[in-house]
Amino acid sequence: MRKAQAKKLPLAPDPKFNDKLVTRFVNNLMWAGKKSGAFSIFYDALDKVAKTTGEDGYEVWKRALTNITPGVEVRSRRIGGATFQIPSEVRPDRKISLSIKWMVRYSRERNGRSMSDKLANEIVAASKGEGASYKKKEDTHRMAEANKAFAHFRV
Repeated sequence: MRKAQAKKLPLAPDPKFNDKLVTRFVNNLMWAGKKSGAFSIFYDALDKVAKTTGEDGYEVWKRALTNITPGVEVRSRRIGGATFQIPSEVRPDRKISLSIKWMVRYSRERNGRSMSDKLANEIVAASKGEGASYKKKEDTHRMAEANKAFAHFRV
């Protein structure tokens, strides 16, 4: 790296819940700079979650995010001509990023009418400990467990 690393810009909390995590989620959900559209999709999804579960949609979303947050991941490292998958702890900031990206990605891949429907279904599934994003976390942990023998290569 030649220059100093860019400073992280502070996020403005969202208008409804006054939570920076919601803004971060919406920024990942946003498509083509349409932030207000992303906010409406997110709030619609939370309303649908509240309707289906009978609980507060915001709380269900937070529980879903904690359920799909990974603790360990594997990183590729070349040692002596061979590439090893080395398990390593995930930084706290990256944990949140990964869980948000997985939830948005697997919501988009779901089948449903609208994005808010798909997101609501993924939130409900993740809060119960099922769904594609939860499976991704489980696969990541399983891969790290399988490659625990190479943990001594960690840097």
